[in-house]
Order: sequence, then C-alpha cells, then structure tokens
Amino acid sequence: MKTIRESDWKVFKQVRETALQRFCQHVLDDVDAINRDAGLTAHERYLKVYELIHARDRKLGAAFDGLSRSDAAFRLMLIRTLGLVSEEDLARFSPELQQSSIPME
Repeated sequence: MKTIRESDWKVFKQVRETALQRFCQHVLDDVDAINRDAGLTAHERYLKVYELIHARDRKLGAAFDGLSRSDAAFRLMLIRTLGLVSEEDLARFSPELQQSSIPME
C-alpha cells in the first residue's frame, strides 16, 4: 500500500477517532432499541444483542484495528463504506486521498 502524506495522516487520526465514536454510538443506539422491544422476551433480546455485537465487532475490527500510515487509505475506504465520514471530514483530506478511498461498490 502507498503511504499517505503527513498532512493526511494527521487528519486521518482525528477523523478515525470521530468515526470510531460514531460507530460505537450507532451500535449502542441499536442495542437500546432492541432492549426496548417489549414484544421480545428478555432472553430473545439478549440473543439479538449478542448477535448484533458479534456482527458489529467484525466490522469494527476491519475498519479500526491497527493504526498504520501504510494502510490508512484502505481503512478510510472501510470507514467511508460504513457511512461514518461526513462531507466536512472528507473535505479535510487531499484530493488524492479522497479519490483513493472511494468505497468499492
């Protein structure tokens, strides 16, 4: 992988942290919604929460585990795929990094 420029690296570390917080908040919101579902038993809610956490943990790991400049463009692409980067965040990166981190369809 191509190493990104220093200015993009500094921005990436900030955007990554913000995206991580957004990801975790989304998961917690989903857990809260499951917990409030009165149509399910406590055991059913527990199982749904377990499945949710298990599935989201894989996504969290893929997008956020490891912090290396050499794979930052790939991690940014994954974070963008998850919808965790705002247009304002994206505008802070160089045009080259914006282009190289476009999510694959």
